[in-house]
Amino acid sequence: MGSITPAAPASGKLEWRISDGLTEYPDALALMRERVAAIRAGTADELVWSVEHPPIYTAGTSAKPAELTDPTRFPTFEAGRGGQWTYHGPGQRTVYVMLDLNRQHGAVPVADIHCYVNALEEFLIRALDRFNVKGERRKGRVGIWITDRQAGTEAKIGAIGVRVSRWVSWHGVALNVDPDLTHFSGIVPCGVRDHGVTSLAALGIPATMHDADVALRAAWDEVFGDTAGPVCGVPPAC
Repeated sequence: MGSITPAAPASGKLEWRISDGLTEYPDALALMRERVAAIRAGTADELVWSVEHPPIYTAGTSAKPAELTDPTRFPTFEAGRGGQWTYHGPGQRTVYVMLDLNRQHGAVPVADIHCYVNALEEFLIRALDRFNVKGERRKGRVGIWITDRQAGTEAKIGAIGVRVSRWVSWHGVALNVDPDLTHFSGIVPCGVRDHGVTSLAALGIPATMHDADVALRAAWDEVFGDTAGPVCGVPPAC
């Protein structure tokens, strides 16, 4: 598991954590469950936790066995989040978001799950904007998409999968920085067969993971910070 810092006592503040190395998925699930319980009990701060995982496939609550097309390629895990099959691996920044949704967070009002999902989408869109990449929502398709208008094709660059347990959120988003895109071929990502996946690297943008972290941190403040503007005017893509 990558290096982490101990959880601080609850202070009403948000902890922003970035783990080095590769974090094993069962370790991530265990930490999230523990932290969610502590947030609910008021004994730990909210947490945004950025990791990279070894190559794995994770199944959401709507995952169909037939859409795991190469079941022996990588380890598979039941994630417990919403959604279908997702790939995680090196070169992809996964951001786990643990917030008490009984509190307002920037533009997200109290106990509004649809707006929270919309805000996570906006979080990725604004991070991508810092690389001059236009991320877009698609009705009926979860995640953030890139359009090649000359070729008339679309590809997914960011995934979203959340769970809310007694109004505390967990799981979150994943941004493709420079993963091995062939690894996605073992699943039907989020049940979408007609479109591919892409990354900043595949778009010709030589971003490092640190570059992505800087962009994500700035985008977070614009969406979830105290001075955030409206982000809930567009229905969530789910």
